[in-house]
Amino acid sequence: MNQTVRSNRGASPVASDAAHSASFMRAVLGRLALPCALAAAVLLAAGCASRSVTKVPVEDRGTGLSRQTPGAVDPGIVKQLPGSENAGKPGYYTVKAGDTMIRIGLESGQNWRDVARWNNLENPNLIEVGQVLRVVPPAAENPQVVTRPVTSGSATGSTAAVPAQAASAARPAPTPAAAPAPASASPATAAASTPVANGDEDVVWIWPAQGTLLAGFDEAKNKGVDISGKPGDAVMASADGRVVYAGAGLRGYGNLIILKHNNTFLTAYAHNQTLLVKEDQSVKKGQKIAEMGNSDADRVKLHFEIRRQGKPVDPAKYLPAK
Repeated sequence: MNQTVRSNRGASPVASDAAHSASFMRAVLGRLALPCALAAAVLLAAGCASRSVTKVPVEDRGTGLSRQTPGAVDPGIVKQLPGSENAGKPGYYTVKAGDTMIRIGLESGQNWRDVARWNNLENPNLIEVGQVLRVVPPAAENPQVVTRPVTSGSATGSTAAVPAQAASAARPAPTPAAAPAPASASPATAAASTPVANGDEDVVWIWPAQGTLLAGFDEAKNKGVDISGKPGDAVMASADGRVVYAGAGLRGYGNLIILKHNNTFLTAYAHNQTLLVKEDQSVKKGQKIAEMGNSDADRVKLHFEIRRQGKPVDPAKYLPAK
């Protein structure tokens, strides 16, 4: 024990001073460590706070287009649909949601097969909302003026279609006394100069069924008239025409027949139980074309429409009084 004390007492003063210095430095550094760490944290927070938090869109510098999620559609790219250059023009129809070719034909007053052909549709079931379709015949199928043939007992087959003025030029000129007054022109001459389109209005209609009237025409709610009856009652063609549709492909009409009477008028016969005619078949006024039923309806009835150039009109204005 005494030896140890003596050994410490005999230690070098230099070594003792070095030990004290090291101990002092450790104490100083220990006290400075917490303030420095705190200061560093404060400086880091201040630096972060000074940065802008606004997110900048990422752009592809190579293409100039904003980057998008894979599979997303660029809102700046608008799909060009067939016929869109004709949108809004007379004689063209823009496809709406829920449209079918059958409905487009009915709305335009045309045979849906003709509309498909005029637009070169390989599959008429594949039409898109916004697509624009031609619903009038091309110029090659729609001559400007068509005259009626002259019906004269002395006319030959080669001159029957010649207008009356041209036919009369080939005859000897009558004496002035025998010349008729202009106001008393013959019916043949008047008919020859009248375009066929004017004759489209001269359709003599009959009621398509014998029942009583259930509902009248309302342009907003009922595009035709509803006629009562029993299952199997006769449904008749209201005028001469050709079947342009026979089927159940138009929602809300059930088993439906559409007749085209001329370039102006179509008629529709809906909710039938049985269809008795086929597409492209010619029918006569009063011919039985279907049997009354309640397909896609709340009761047995015939829903009957007259469409003038595709627009529904009040059948009561065309049908004879009951």
